[in-house]
Amino acid sequence: MVKVLIMLQDTKNKVEEIIEEDIWGLIKEFLDMGPRFGQGENEIQLTVSLFLLLFAAFIITSFALQWIRQLLTRKMHGDDKLKFISIFKFIKYVIYLIVILTTMSAAGINITLLLTASAALFVGLGLALQDLFKDVIGGIFIITDKSLHVGDIVEVEGRVGKVFEIKLRTTRAITRDDKVIVIPNHHFITDIIYNYTQNHTTTREKVSVGVAYGSDVMLVTKILEEVAKSQKGVLKSPKCFVTFDDFGDSALMFSINFYINDSFSDPRIKSAMRYQIDAKFREGGITIPFPQRDVHIFQSRPFEHQNTVTKPITK
Repeated sequence: MVKVLIMLQDTKNKVEEIIEEDIWGLIKEFLDMGPRFGQGENEIQLTVSLFLLLFAAFIITSFALQWIRQLLTRKMHGDDKLKFISIFKFIKYVIYLIVILTTMSAAGINITLLLTASAALFVGLGLALQDLFKDVIGGIFIITDKSLHVGDIVEVEGRVGKVFEIKLRTTRAITRDDKVIVIPNHHFITDIIYNYTQNHTTTREKVSVGVAYGSDVMLVTKILEEVAKSQKGVLKSPKCFVTFDDFGDSALMFSINFYINDSFSDPRIKSAMRYQIDAKFREGGITIPFPQRDVHIFQSRPFEHQNTVTKPITK
């Protein structure tokens, strides 16, 4: 019995030695495989175990970020939730970079040396991507302070468009001629942007016209008011009104001011009103004058007339 126990103990010790020396040794050797860079204290080895550790850190971080995102957006509305997700994507990449550096530092790699070696690269990337960073920061401000919404009508560099998509880097709008304009988000921070619908959808527009000197200004006012009141798309309240703008060089200048709730289609409304104004002025005998200039010639002596004799052409 004692001999059997001794044999069992010896077998157990041999199995442990085989597992420890052979199997675990092979696993450890496999985990330590990988390229080496540098020498001595500056040596960096990218081993299989490091890649596995980074993979595990990515998996854990992804689940943690997903849980945090769901926790923060569970009470948000659909539009606000989409905006937050856009910001969260940018934050996620920053967190991933921090996780990589932290994991490499925990694995015994001197990340200070790595950061120092790549400092010039980071400076170059920063200079090359500064506009991208400005656009991203602009997108974050737009989304967080809600200075711009889908459906807003904006004017950028003389172009009017209706916003249909807001992303982290760019904002997309469709113009009045059905073309898509892509606006980098930094324009909403550095430039003056007209937002026609920031406070409400109602805007005041005007159509200007000039009439000949001597015209009945009260009749002109009456016709302009009638045209605005009868025009489809013009609001009844607030009421339209006429202003006598100026005594121009060739005409008396008037403007009919009116309110609409669709600024995006206001060129069509203005065009229809101009057609009506021209027809009503013709009926009322009111003239829209051409530009006129009076030329005065001053001379120091009387004008001398000379006859010019034309000689016949001989062949």
